[in-house]
Amino acid sequence: MSNFIVKKVAVLGAGVMGAQIAAHCVNAKVPVVLFDLPAKEGPKNGIVLRAIENLKKLSPAPLGNKDDAALIEVANYEDNLEALLGCDLIIEAIAERMDWKHDLYKKVAPHIGPNAIFASNTSGLSINTLAEGFDDELKARFCGVHFFNPPRYMHLVELIPTAATRPEILDQLETFLTSTLGKGVVRAKDTPNFIANRVGIFGMLATIHEAEKFGLSVDVVDDLTGAKLGRAKSGTFRTADVVGLDTMGHVIKTMQDTLQDDPFFSLYKTPDVLAKLIEKGALGQKTGGGFYKKVGKEIQRLDFATGEYVPSGAKAADIVGRILKEKDPVKKFKAMRESTNPQAQFLWAIFRDAFHYIAFHLDTIADNARDVDFAMRWGFGWSVGPFETWQAAGWTQIAQWVKEDIDAGKALCNAPLPSWVFEGPVAEKGVHTAEGSYSASKNAYVPVSDLPVYQRQQFRAPVVGSSTNDPKTFGTTVFEDDSVRLWHSGDDVLIISLKTKMHVIGEGVVRGIQRGLAEAEKNFKGLVIWNTDAAEGGAFSAGADLQSALPAFMMGGAKAMEPMVRELQDTFMQMKYSNIPVVAAVAGLALGGGCELALHASKRVASIESYIGLVEVGVGLVPAGGGLKEAAVRAFLEAKGNDILQFLKTGFTNAATAQVSKSALEAKAMGYLKEDDIIVFNPYELLHVAKTTARAMFDAGYRAPARRPVTVTGRYGWATIRGQLVNMRDGGFISAYDYHLGDTIAEIVTGGDIDQGSVVSEQWLLDMERKAFIALLSNPKTQERIMGMMQNGKPVRN
Repeated sequence: MSNFIVKKVAVLGAGVMGAQIAAHCVNAKVPVVLFDLPAKEGPKNGIVLRAIENLKKLSPAPLGNKDDAALIEVANYEDNLEALLGCDLIIEAIAERMDWKHDLYKKVAPHIGPNAIFASNTSGLSINTLAEGFDDELKARFCGVHFFNPPRYMHLVELIPTAATRPEILDQLETFLTSTLGKGVVRAKDTPNFIANRVGIFGMLATIHEAEKFGLSVDVVDDLTGAKLGRAKSGTFRTADVVGLDTMGHVIKTMQDTLQDDPFFSLYKTPDVLAKLIEKGALGQKTGGGFYKKVGKEIQRLDFATGEYVPSGAKAADIVGRILKEKDPVKKFKAMRESTNPQAQFLWAIFRDAFHYIAFHLDTIADNARDVDFAMRWGFGWSVGPFETWQAAGWTQIAQWVKEDIDAGKALCNAPLPSWVFEGPVAEKGVHTAEGSYSASKNAYVPVSDLPVYQRQQFRAPVVGSSTNDPKTFGTTVFEDDSVRLWHSGDDVLIISLKTKMHVIGEGVVRGIQRGLAEAEKNFKGLVIWNTDAAEGGAFSAGADLQSALPAFMMGGAKAMEPMVRELQDTFMQMKYSNIPVVAAVAGLALGGGCELALHASKRVASIESYIGLVEVGVGLVPAGGGLKEAAVRAFLEAKGNDILQFLKTGFTNAATAQVSKSALEAKAMGYLKEDDIIVFNPYELLHVAKTTARAMFDAGYRAPARRPVTVTGRYGWATIRGQLVNMRDGGFISAYDYHLGDTIAEIVTGGDIDQGSVVSEQWLLDMERKAFIALLSNPKTQERIMGMMQNGKPVRN
C-alpha cells in the first residue's frame, strides 16, 4: 500500500470558485494557501483578504464553521511564490482566459515542487492546450480538475487528463477528491466544456429553442423542467439566473469557438433573448434581474415577445402534470409523445433533443454512458441521468421515435443516431448492464472503477440497469417490519435502518431499537444506526412521529402520551448504557427526537452535511427524549469544577431558539457532536466508517459508561436565565408563550427549584422533561402550533 497524502493545497485565484475551493479544503482539515494578484491599494494581500471575508457572507455557506475562515493562509504572486514548494496539490482557478492562464503558469511553474500535482479548474478550456509550454516532467503531473459551483455542495468533480498525464497522478487525485473532499469523480475527455457543461448547456439552449417554438413562458418552462422532472426545483431559467447569465454566455462562447464541425453547431448561437439581457447588464441573481426580476415583493418574469417584465407564477397544465406523475416511464413517454398539448410536445422535444445529442457525442465526450449520467446527476442536480431515463422508458422504442423525428426534420439537426443504438448488445440490453456501462469508443461495456478508495463504499452510486447492491435488501435480515430493518453483511456489526417517512420515530422504531440492542448485545460487536438513503440526501430522523401519536392523544388526552414518552426515554438510556458500542451514522436532518437519538449513541459518525438541532419549541413543546438532560450532563462534565452556568448557556440557547447546525462542523461548535465524533465528507463512505468505528471500539475493550450523578445550578441558574428571558419578552423580541417555553427549558436544564450545586440523577432530569412535555401538550397554544405545523409545515408564532 502506498499513501498519497495531501499535506497542503495552494489555490491560485481568489474569485468565487477559487475562494470556495479553498474553503472546502479547510472544511476537510486540509491546510490551504489562497493566492491572488497583489492589491494596488491597501494591504498587499487585500484581494485575498476580501475574498475570505466574503466567504462568511455567502449563502449557502461555503464554510462548515465560519470561524475556520481564519485558517486560510493568504498570499500574492509577487511576494509568496516560494510557498508553492510546500504544496502537494496546486489548483488554478482564475478567469477563463487562455492567455491569462498561460501568463500565470510561466510565473508559478519554477516554484512547483518536484512531486506536486498541478491542476486547472477550467470549466471548458482545452487541458492539452493549457499544458503547452510546460516541460515534459510537469506536463505529466498536470490535469484538469473541474469543481461545480458551489463546491461544498455539488458532488461532481470532473477529472481531465492531458495526453501526457501519468495514470497514477489521476488515481492519486481521484482518491483524494473522493475520500478527503467527499466528491463524486467522473473522468472526462479533453473536449470543450467536458461532459456536464457540454450536455447541460446544450440542454438549456435546446430548452430555450423549444420554449420559443412552442410559445411557452419562462415560469411555465421552469415548472415543467424542475422538480416535476426530478431536477433542480429552480428549473431552467431560474437556474441560469443563479449561475449568472454572463457565465452561461462564456460557456456558450467556448462551444461557438471550438465546435464548428458539430452538427448541432447552429444551436450554439447565443439566443437573442440571452444576448440582449447580457448587453443590458441584467446578468441574473447577482445584478437583481435576468430572466426573473424582483419588483417589491413580487417576482416578475421576462416576456420574450416584448422584452418587458410581467407578473409570473404560471404553472404546468393539469393534464401534463398528470402525465408527469405516471410512475411507469414507458407509459409516461408514450403519453408525452402522443399528446397534442403544446407543453407535453415541448417536453418530448427536449428529451428527444437530449437523447439525440448524448448518443451522437458519447464516443468523443465520455468514456462510457455511466459517466454522462453521473455528470448530470452530480453536476446539475438531476435525480436520474439522461441515458438512465432513455433505458427505463424502453431503449428500442425511444430510439425509433427519435429516428422518426430526425427523418421528419423535427429534430435540431439531421445527423443520424449512431449505429450502436440499433445494433448489437445495446439494442438488446441497453447502455447499463450488470457487466458495466456501454463505451461507444471501445464498443464494450466498461465496469466501475476498481480504485482501492471505492472499497470504502459498500453501496456505490447506482445507475438504472446496473447490478449495484440494493441497501434495502442486501445482506442477511434479522428482523423487518414497516418501521425498521435489522440486518448485517457478515462482518460482526448489526445495522438498524429506519423505514418510516423522513425516518420519524414512532412506537415501531422504538421497539425496533430495543430489539436491535438485545440482538447486538447477544451476537454482534456493535450496532450502527444507518439509513439506506443517507447518500441521497435522506434525513437521519426528522424527530417524533406526531401523526401516529394523534389517535392516543385524541382518545386519552395528554396523559395518554406519558407511557410513550417514558418508553422513548428508557430506550435512549438503554442505548447510552448499552454493553456494546452504538454508533449513529448521521446524515441530513437530525431534528428533535432524531437529534436525541444521535445524542444517546456511544459515538456519532456524521456526514459533513448534517443538520442537527432540538426544534421542539417550534411546535410549542420541549425536548423530552433526553435532549435537555444531555445539555445539563455535558455542561457539568465540561465545567470540571468551574461555574456550570457558563457551559450551560449554549445548550439552553440551542434548544430555546430551535437552532439547527448548518453542517457537522457547526454541530461540533454547538455541542451536538463531541470533539472526538467523526466527520465524513463522502456520504457513500458513511456506513463503512460507522461500522469500522463500532468494531474498533469493541476490539479496544468497550465498556458502557459509568452512571454518574449530575451537579446542577438549581434556582440560581434558573433565575439568571429567567432574567434574560424577561428582558427579551418585555423588549418585544419573543412572545409571552415563547417566554413560557424558554422558562420551562431553563427550569429543566438547571434542575429546577433546588439549591445551587445540588446533585441529581439523569432520571431526575428525564422526569422533569417528561412532566413538562405532558403539561405543554394540554396547552391550547401548543395544540395550535402542532396543528399549524402538521397542516402547513411551518411553525406558528403565538
